[in-house]
Formats: sequence, structure tokens, C-alpha cells
Amino acid sequence: MPDPNDTQADVRTFGERVRRARERKGVTRATAAARVGKSYEWWKAIESGRLRMPRLPMLMRMADVLDVQSLADLTGDDRVTASTYRNVAHPSLQRVKNSLTTYTFQTAGDEPPRAAELAARVRQAWLMWHGIGDHRTNVADVLPGLLADAQHASRALEGTERRRALAALAETYHLTQLYLSFQPAPELVMLTGDRAMAAAQDADSPQAIAGAAWYMNHIYRDAGEAHEARVELAMKAAELLRPDRGEEDTARHGLLHLAAALSYAKVGKKGSAEYHWNKADDAARTLGDAYSHPYLIFGRGMVDAYQLTMNVDMAQSGPAVAAAANLDLETMPSATRRGFHSIEQARAHSLAGEDVAVVHFLSRAYETSPETARYNLFARSTVADLVESGPAAIRPTARTLAREWGVPA
Repeated sequence: MPDPNDTQADVRTFGERVRRARERKGVTRATAAARVGKSYEWWKAIESGRLRMPRLPMLMRMADVLDVQSLADLTGDDRVTASTYRNVAHPSLQRVKNSLTTYTFQTAGDEPPRAAELAARVRQAWLMWHGIGDHRTNVADVLPGLLADAQHASRALEGTERRRALAALAETYHLTQLYLSFQPAPELVMLTGDRAMAAAQDADSPQAIAGAAWYMNHIYRDAGEAHEARVELAMKAAELLRPDRGEEDTARHGLLHLAAALSYAKVGKKGSAEYHWNKADDAARTLGDAYSHPYLIFGRGMVDAYQLTMNVDMAQSGPAVAAAANLDLETMPSATRRGFHSIEQARAHSLAGEDVAVVHFLSRAYETSPETARYNLFARSTVADLVESGPAAIRPTARTLAREWGVPA
């Protein structure tokens, strides 16, 4: 029998439903407010009933922050589900899904690709992901074949060749996980993360395990896993690395401290977040301003960019806006990441209530990496919100973005 404490049946007002959902999620008012780009006082007024229910775009953002599967949990109206509005399916989603759930059994005569050939194809796929243009569409065209060949090689090859093929398979799963992000397939995101970690462990490669831990941290954060578990995973993987061995270990070691910093920032633990960010900063300084990892993109620019994200997650609007103003993304060798961090700049200004700057950075994100903006949940819901209630001066731009992104507004 369901626990009555886990239902909304006895909660009558919108504000009470929001409060109950927030408490179940285990976040403070300040943190929840920051994540939807509003102030603590706004969220408090919502819960106390001093402000009425917001419009649909803001409801969608609140549902995402509170991890409710149906807007009825907040509104009391069971005709609208949050999943209807959350993620927009990419045209190639079904094809990529099929590649993950189709099992091919090669015969003994089928020759697998060599590990070096496989690694070269994976590197090319990463260039597509980080390149200019429709990165999601481009990668979707190569993922099915790459997954099939990497799986085949990891089974058929032996010794060192097999371990190298397994490392390439783990990276292919990373790419698949990134493709599936912001898609209506959360169960496959977890599947790819788990398979990547298994392949990395089978490869007996500390570097591959570190990469898998970084991507599993993203999954854990999105799934609401406790920050202690996320930090433990990152630090256990970091212990396998030897930063004195060279750039590759140094970069991945710094990346895992950045993962820990983001996990602590997400729950408002400022001191712990800053401690691990400083460790990542030390690694970036050791590597030098010109260094950026070939596909993880760890380096000076990424460390600076995630400082902005941390400030937004901790609801520090002043430091967040300052970090957004000082962030130079031009040196970051990934259009996809530049687009993402431009959206983070928009998040900072949304936290400060500066809608004109929000539209500016969302437009820049779209110009830089169209599919990054088009599928980002914050970007989509914010544009819809600005069409409905933004200042008159920016509504035309918001309407244009909404139309080009296919956002109902």
C-alpha cells in the first residue's frame, strides 16, 4: 500500500504541493529558486500562496528541478504531464536506440577492425561532436556502425588489442550518452553510462575508468543521486591516476575534482565545492593555458566556465554574473561546449533577473551550436517563458528563437 506521506492527496493548494515536492527532493528554497532563475523570496511567496501559479514554461522548469513526472503533482490537474514538454526527440533517436538494443553475433570468419582503426574512427566521431554545425545529427549518422564494430572488436580481439578496443568502446558509449542527453530516453542514458564503465574496467585502464567516472557523475546528478555517492565515485577513480606520469593523467585527475566540485555546488556546499575546484584549477595551471584535452576538453577554459555553473547552482547571482562577464569562450576548442557555456551565461543573468542579457546569450548559443541550444531544457523553457511574459523589447527575438527551436509558445 502506498505511503500516504508520498502522495499529494492531502495537499490542496499549489504552494503546498510545491513545498511537499521540494522537501521530497531534499533541496532548499534558495537552491530550487536559483535553478529556475528566480529569487529565494519568489519561491517562498509561491509556497506561501502569496504568488499564484506561474505559467506553463515556468511550471515545466519547476517540474524539472523537483523531479516530478507529472505536472499534476504540482497543479492538481492530471491532464498535463511534465514528460510531454520536457525533452524533444531528435529525428535519429530511434535509430540510435536500436543500435543499443540490437545484438549481433558474428561468425568466426568475420574479421574485426583493429584497435588502431577503431580508435581513429572514435577520434573522428569526437571531432564531429565538438565541431561546428549540427553535431548531434552528425554523430547519430556514425554511432550505430561504430557501436557494432567496437562491440565486435572487444569480443574478438585478444590481449593488448582487446584492451584498446574496450577503451574505444567505452568512449563510443560516452558519445552515445551525450547524444541521448536531453532526449526522452533517460533509461538509455543510464544504460550507456553503465556499459561504458564496464568496458573501461574490462580494459584495465585507469584513464578509461576516469573518463567513465566523469560521465557517470553527470548521470548521477541528473538522477538525483546523493552527492556523497557522486564524490566517492570521482575520488575513487582519481586514486587510480598518477598526475606525475604526464598530461593525460593530470587532465583526468583535474576533471574528476571538477566533477566533485560540481556535485558539492549542486547541494550548496560552497566550501567543499571551492576546495575541489581549486584542485581542478591547479591541474589546469600545470597543463598551461594552451592545453585542452582532445575530447574531454579539460583545460583552463573549461575550469573557468564551470566556476560560473557552480555560482549559479549555489544561487550566488553577483558572482555568477561577474563570472559570466569575464568568461572568454573563444579559446575553447569545442563549438558544442561554447554553446553550452553560453547557455550557462544566460542562466546567470536569469538568476539576476536580467532578461535582455538572457536573450543575448541564448541567441549566441544558438549561433555557436544550434543543436546544443535547441535541445537544452533551460534554453527551451526560458524562451517559452520570455515569449509569454518577457519585456516587450525582447519578445520578438524570443518568438524567433521559439519558432526556430520548435518550442510551443
